[in-house]
Amino acid sequence: MSEQKQNYYGRLCTELYEILHEKAPQDELDFYLSYAEKGQKILEPLCGSGRFLVPFMERGFDIDGMDSSIEMLEKLKQKAPDAKIIHADILEYSSNKKYDYIFISSGSVSLFTNIEQCKSILKKLKDLLAPKGRFVFAVDTVADRCADDDDYKISVSVKNRQGFDLVLKTKNYYAPQTHTQFSPGKYELYDGDKLLQQELMDFQTHLYELGELEPYLKDIGFTSITVYSSFDKNVARSNDAEMFLYECCL
Repeated sequence: MSEQKQNYYGRLCTELYEILHEKAPQDELDFYLSYAEKGQKILEPLCGSGRFLVPFMERGFDIDGMDSSIEMLEKLKQKAPDAKIIHADILEYSSNKKYDYIFISSGSVSLFTNIEQCKSILKKLKDLLAPKGRFVFAVDTVADRCADDDDYKISVSVKNRQGFDLVLKTKNYYAPQTHTQFSPGKYELYDGDKLLQQELMDFQTHLYELGELEPYLKDIGFTSITVYSSFDKNVARSNDAEMFLYECCL
């Protein structure tokens, strides 16, 4: 049994992610592509196995990807051997390189459940932007809260390429004081009834309310902040949306 790590994508987690999310949803991909221009320096932190980064590369954009999961980056390199990747924890990363456009997809900013830590990361990414740079990212919202569970339940069961059963068991509970959704998971690989491997993941997300992040984004230097509730760029007006998309400009 592997050690439980908060929000880290290990081997079994990465394998299941690739089966379920091999390609980016087209509407989400189009949303992030809409901000990209040829000649820009682009950075995708938390790029994972490259379901957004690879389509950017295929369209001729100059993009770097960053992730802390070596397992995810290995999958990315299998798909795109020429991908420019940075294996780093964003909390510890520093660079003098400047980017015109930085984006974080799939609500991944919500993975930073320590709010002061999250603010530090947002400040770090803002400092990586070139003059007139743009930072676009998504967060999960309080409307995305899951019902609480008393015990683990099978949420996904699929066959992997070797014909083994890859099973994800999860449970959910919510801490309203901190707006934290806890969704610990057990990734299990079976050959029939025989358990071959188990990997634990301490999955946590911060669920945001509208207006929660905007004051801090202004404080760190963004002069224009627009919050959308959909990939069609409908402006967010309430907490009913299951995601908020932030477009932040210097």
